[in-house]
Amino acid sequence: MLLALITLLHVLVFVYWLGGDLGAFYTSRYAADPARTVKERGLALKVLADIDMAPRTCLILALPTGLTLAKLKGWWDVAPEGVAAVWALCLFWLVMAWAIHIHHSPPKAGVRRIDIAIRWGVLVALAGFGGASLVGLTTAPLFLALKMLILAIAISCGLFIRKLLAPLGPPVVAMMTTGPTPEGDAIIADVLAKSRPVVVSLWILLILAALLGLWTPS
Repeated sequence: MLLALITLLHVLVFVYWLGGDLGAFYTSRYAADPARTVKERGLALKVLADIDMAPRTCLILALPTGLTLAKLKGWWDVAPEGVAAVWALCLFWLVMAWAIHIHHSPPKAGVRRIDIAIRWGVLVALAGFGGASLVGLTTAPLFLALKMLILAIAISCGLFIRKLLAPLGPPVVAMMTTGPTPEGDAIIADVLAKSRPVVVSLWILLILAALLGLWTPS
C-alpha cells in the first residue's frame, strides 16, 4: 500500500506540474491582452498566481516522492535517515512557499531569501549527485542520475523565470491603480513573451523525466 501511495503521489506531481504550467501559460494571454478590461486582466493575474502554486508545489514534492520511490523499489540504497531528512527539508520549503504566496511577501522579505537559498542548495546538491552518479562515484542508476540533473535544470529554469518576471511588478501595480498605458502594456507583453520559451523548455524537461521514469535505464 505504501508503495502504491508513493507511486500515485509521484505521478500526480508530474500531472499537476505540467497541467498547472499549461493553465498558467494560457491564463497569461489574458493578463497581457490590452483589449481586456482592467478588472478582467487583474482577475487573470490572480488566477495565474493561484494556478502557478500547483507547479511550485510539485517542484518541491518531486524530490522526496522520487527519492522514496527509488528506496521502496530498490533502485537506490538510500539510508532511511537520509530519506527522512529530505522529506523534512522539502516540507519546510513547501510551507514557506505557500506562506509567501498567501501573505504576498515582498521580493526582499526574509522568507523569500530563505526560499531562494534552499532552491540554490537543492539545485547544487542534485547537480552534484547526478553528475557523480554519471561518472560512477555513487550507486544511483543512470535514469535516476539523469532525473536528478533534470530536476536541477528545472529549478534553474524557475529561478530564471523569476528573474525575467521581475520587471512585471511596477506596470501591473500601475495598471491596477491608475489604469493601463501603452508603455506598461508593452512591458507586460515583452516580459511574458520572454518567459514563454523557458516555460516550454520546462515542459520538455518534465516529459523527458517522465519517459526516464517509465524506461528506467540502469
